[in-house]
Amino acid sequence: MTQRWEMFIDGGHVGSSEYDDIIDPATEEVVAQVARGDLASADIAVRAARAAHERGEWRSLPPGERADVLQRLVDLMGEDMDRLADLHVAENGSTIRTAIGFHVGYAISNLQYFVDLARRYPFEEGGPTLFYPTAAMGRVRREPIGVCAAIVPWNFPLLLAIWKIGPALAAGNTVVLKTDEKTPLTMLAVAELAHRAGVPAGVFNVITGPGEVVGARLAAHPDVRKVAFTGSTEVGKQVMALAAGNIKRVTLELGGKGPNIVLPDADLEVAIDGSIFAFLLQTGQACESGTRLLVHSSIHDDFVAGLVKRAQDVIVGDPKDHDTDVGPLISAEQRQRVLDYIELGVKEGATLVLGGEQLRGAGYETGFWVEPTVFTDVTNDMRIAREEIFGPVLCVLRYDTIDEAVRIANDTEYGLSAGVWSRDIATAMEVAERLESGTVWINDWHMVSCEYPFGGYKQSGLGRELGPGSLDEYTEQKFIHVDLAGERENHIFDVVLSTPPAEDGR
Repeated sequence: MTQRWEMFIDGGHVGSSEYDDIIDPATEEVVAQVARGDLASADIAVRAARAAHERGEWRSLPPGERADVLQRLVDLMGEDMDRLADLHVAENGSTIRTAIGFHVGYAISNLQYFVDLARRYPFEEGGPTLFYPTAAMGRVRREPIGVCAAIVPWNFPLLLAIWKIGPALAAGNTVVLKTDEKTPLTMLAVAELAHRAGVPAGVFNVITGPGEVVGARLAAHPDVRKVAFTGSTEVGKQVMALAAGNIKRVTLELGGKGPNIVLPDADLEVAIDGSIFAFLLQTGQACESGTRLLVHSSIHDDFVAGLVKRAQDVIVGDPKDHDTDVGPLISAEQRQRVLDYIELGVKEGATLVLGGEQLRGAGYETGFWVEPTVFTDVTNDMRIAREEIFGPVLCVLRYDTIDEAVRIANDTEYGLSAGVWSRDIATAMEVAERLESGTVWINDWHMVSCEYPFGGYKQSGLGRELGPGSLDEYTEQKFIHVDLAGERENHIFDVVLSTPPAEDGR
């Protein structure tokens, strides 16, 4: 019998009148049934989170003691890594190698970073003693915001959740996390581990349900003081508009169309491997993917030939097999979206040099498969070069000068990621500084470090996740002034009030 999963609210499991099937993207089998959240679920979860915040048992803990609890969660996740990875593969379709090493393993190390950061973060700092206009002392405090909503997508459901709940909980907030309808299992499992670790009831709640219902309610809810969202740019705009109702703090990590520039002096073998990794990680279902490959005309033909040959060695298949490099897309709907874009690219005049079809035959009888696909003769005005396809599709564009490459790279509404490949690091740095992007990799891709901020320019988002300032996004800054003068005549208000009137009597 298929296991039924319930939401996790106020320290316990909460069911619903309807349950949704969770489909394995590789086998199309039902791997679980999960309670479908609704407006009432969102309200119950927010009410629990607000009550927990008002009780103060979490926010009043010294930061080091909160860190101790979260450290226990890190340890429990480490002990449960294999089960979390298996859940992730079953609901998400990522390869088991990627699930263990990246989706789960890297998520745990990121949570460890937030635990360590909580121990050294300046929640309270003394300022300089003031002597003018009056003798005074100042204190600057960082205090938790209150109820924070986190809304995460299906492509990196655990890692992107940790980027939100890690700093939120470390800062003393309470959290309501809304999972994507397709991938709730991993985070529901983590919610149980958090409870076992000692996170108090109501402090961390995980709910499910349609984004347009449950996610919208969280974004608009008057008791939610901060919303952190990762997803498409269009939905991000809706979240931002809904959050305006009570002037919520908002962090948005949205779409991308990453330009990947190969300079003529690049190490071609390294750049080819890196460019394949840039567009095929998670079967191309990543906002920061390098999906626009800009290659200098002098090396274009050799580079494309080498890339196509190398990409043919990529193993697409059973994500549970440790030899597999690329798994399926998340759903039949996403597969059709990608195939429609491939058809559009051909109509627009691009040349299909690799792939372009739905995989069929032995090993692909079930599942949502699309071949790794490469287009050449792409121009930046084509829709396949401008719109986020979210699949294993690479668009190759020619350029003749660095100025042209930078112009093409920046000619987009997005600005999440970019890359430069060159043996000359000084030149690569000059190009990187000209690119309108929150992250620029030089001779690498997808290397997001918890030590550095991540986020986008332009319509790729607002705010930053990760890095030493990540708790800033989940705290309010308060300044406390303490007068040291002690006598009325030394006060600034005495000076102001005793100022004689002007000659005209005003």
